Amino acid sequence: MSAPLHPAAHCHAVRVRSDRSPYPTAPPGLWIEDVPVPAADPLAERRRAAELARPADGLRRVLLRYADGPCDLILVAPRDQWDGTALGRLAAGESAGPDRSRPGPEAPASASAPAPAPSWGLGDDGPTVPHLFSLADGGHGGDESSWLTALAVTLRRYDPETTPVVGTDHGTFTVAEAPTLGELKPSPADGPALAGLLFGEAELPGAYVPCLAPPFPLTLSVFRDADGWQLRCDHLGSHVSSEIAAQFARHLIRVHRHILSSPRTAVDDVDLLDDAERDRVAALGRPSRHLVTAPMTVPEAFARIAAATPDRIAVTEGGAGLTYRELDDERSTLLAHGLRHRGVTNGDRVGVCLERTAELVVTLLAVLKAGATYVPVDPAYPADRIAHTARDASLGVVITRLAGFPDVAGCRPMTPDELLATATEYGEATGPRTSVAPDAAAYVIYTSGSTGRPKGVEVPHRNVIALIDATRDEYGFGTDDVWTWFHSSAFDFSVWEIWGCLLTGGRLVVVPYFVSREPDRFRDLLVSENVTVLSQTPSAFAQLLDVDHTQVAVRLVVFGGEPLDVRMLLPWFDRHPESVCRLVNMFGITETTVHVTEQTLTRRLALAATRSVGRALPGWHLYVTDPAGRLLPPGVAGEICVGGAGVALGYLGQEELTARRFVPDPFTDGTMYRSGDLGRLRPDGRLEHLGRIDSQVKIRGFRIELEEIRAVLLEDPDVRTAAVLVRRDDPADAATARIDAYVVLSSGGDPAAVRKRAAGTLPEYMLPATVTALDTLPLTANGKLDTARLPAPAAPTAPARDTDPVTAGDDLAEQLRDIWSEVLGVPVGLDDDFFELGGNSLFAVRIGAALRARGLPSLRLRELYRHPTIRETAVTLASSDS
Repeated sequence: MSAPLHPAAHCHAVRVRSDRSPYPTAPPGLWIEDVPVPAADPLAERRRAAELARPADGLRRVLLRYADGPCDLILVAPRDQWDGTALGRLAAGESAGPDRSRPGPEAPASASAPAPAPSWGLGDDGPTVPHLFSLADGGHGGDESSWLTALAVTLRRYDPETTPVVGTDHGTFTVAEAPTLGELKPSPADGPALAGLLFGEAELPGAYVPCLAPPFPLTLSVFRDADGWQLRCDHLGSHVSSEIAAQFARHLIRVHRHILSSPRTAVDDVDLLDDAERDRVAALGRPSRHLVTAPMTVPEAFARIAAATPDRIAVTEGGAGLTYRELDDERSTLLAHGLRHRGVTNGDRVGVCLERTAELVVTLLAVLKAGATYVPVDPAYPADRIAHTARDASLGVVITRLAGFPDVAGCRPMTPDELLATATEYGEATGPRTSVAPDAAAYVIYTSGSTGRPKGVEVPHRNVIALIDATRDEYGFGTDDVWTWFHSSAFDFSVWEIWGCLLTGGRLVVVPYFVSREPDRFRDLLVSENVTVLSQTPSAFAQLLDVDHTQVAVRLVVFGGEPLDVRMLLPWFDRHPESVCRLVNMFGITETTVHVTEQTLTRRLALAATRSVGRALPGWHLYVTDPAGRLLPPGVAGEICVGGAGVALGYLGQEELTARRFVPDPFTDGTMYRSGDLGRLRPDGRLEHLGRIDSQVKIRGFRIELEEIRAVLLEDPDVRTAAVLVRRDDPADAATARIDAYVVLSSGGDPAAVRKRAAGTLPEYMLPATVTALDTLPLTANGKLDTARLPAPAAPTAPARDTDPVTAGDDLAEQLRDIWSEVLGVPVGLDDDFFELGGNSLFAVRIGAALRARGLPSLRLRELYRHPTIRETAVTLASSDS
């Protein structure tokens, strides 16, 4: 049984003001108190408030007489003993008493088990005050049924997934769905009530207080007092913040007016916001700072930096470095000439499939100088995915050192050396003549697609320039900064890292792939290179936190790519005070140019586990909309839409998809992007990111459409149907996130063969950890996949490799078996493949840490890729130790 609410929740009161005391002496049952200040004095107000907040077991009458003559008669009584009519007659000076012949109205017993706090309530345990609204301009107050209906409609609009239950002082009610407002009717219901209605038709003298404390977490009272029909909103701060409570009451009044004046209105057509509030909510999503930018191309902006600081080091890789002059004139310009002489013209798309090196930076700049658009392709991708990108982007040239680049009709793979040789042959030393506009595409980055193949996002030069101009002053970027380039060029976070550094005059430190996956080596790199600006996905940063980071002296860490659990940052704050290192969480989307919002994080926000990703960047703006595209009020979850300077040109070659996702901005002359992300605006304009509306997920920073994986599985001739989902054994541990697939196979089909075939198309981060064969997929009553009835996935297995006994390090092999089994959570054989058992780079880091903790030789990720079994690893470690 839940504990009963404070008795104040069961009491109501009337306060009647008189010019002078009607009682020269106190009649029986009346307490008279002289207050030695005028009625308007703050002390008098506090005294009235104290009397109105103090409950009574029976009728309590108090007369407060003020120094300037007026007085207040305050009557307080339990609702189940005195109804509003009797209390009003007594306040008016008539003889009245409780009706003993029948039970009075029940106290709101349903409030003894209140509903949990709603997410839209943004409860903060802050101070609460009642909100009072006059209904004078809305005609009469309606009846209880109309208000119950309005309350249910408003609750459903705030939370469409939950059946609304409304409490009263005579039971709980709900309203079944119906086409129009006039057809909605309340009916009895069971269950705890978040919101309650206290309705009274009796006209009461003075000012009426329907409850001394809210009997429901959100209590709406409709009554008539000396000033006419009123609506009062009382609330629990733990459930609903003061701003949201007042907003909800306004929306309730608006819905009720629709019910009275337009009963034939379709329920779904009721808009909670009027024109004035719509403009106010739209303004909430705009940034507090203005964007000052001059549209130009990336090469133009880079040339200005290079001219100002030609001898500064621009890019560092290992012990070597390139100055801005070398990067600009001596390397990228030559490569651009080679491209032009190989037939590349303005507007062409050029593939770049190179490892993360200084040469890749040179190549990207060269493609832009040639007037072309670069299309980054990770050389680690499967050949089928690389070939799809080349075909889809109509790449005539791909700059690569990848041996065995897939054969694609019309696409010529070329090495940087071949292009430099071409430029040298023609002997030109000046920049190639190009005339690309800032609105032209600078790059096309491919993201996971629901159709089974990735889709290319075209982003123009001006967007990149706007991103840098929106952040340069706020974060103090300049020539003293040293940035890391940590992420794949095929991941749009790299756009921020590369051009954020080079277009503000900083030094870019190339982080080799295997260093990026080994936190102790990465930590050493941060220290030795004196890195000041670090960009990280939360998954990667979590690994850095596992090693001693005391000597890391970065001044700014920018998070992006995936949701951040800010509580993980508390150990960082212990070593790096907020005054020394600034942590910023940025929500972003490839289609809106890397970043959209900014939220500076503090220890206080980390302790509060904030979900805020902050306000929009200067030049960007946000809306949160319902499925019909209407603005939603603060607190209510809906689709995040982004407008402004970062909106991309669209999806390459996909006009229909572009038209669906890139739509006219209803408040500007521009375009906004419908992100498919779920979020809510807070009343201060900060955005809370709540995940995805569709089947898209983020794993270790990578954006993944589960439908793309499913489509690839369905291409297998042995797969009749398939389902794909993400599991996370430990919600607080990103390493435990994995993709599981379920398939129904034709006769003779083999799940292991299905996974192997998918590995030829999907990159490693999208490959299901398990493929489980079922006779049929479980479905719900309405024909949808019933994920709750899916069995546990089949245990990952790997084919045995070598049956020879371990020839070195037998004891070491057994210790490795213990460590691998503990980290992976499954039994591991000596010849099982680490990656086929669901291993990933994050688990590999933990294996290395466990080895060091036992005093065993350290295992580098590169060696694990080369020797992915315990037997091979034991031999390798034993050899290195000797």
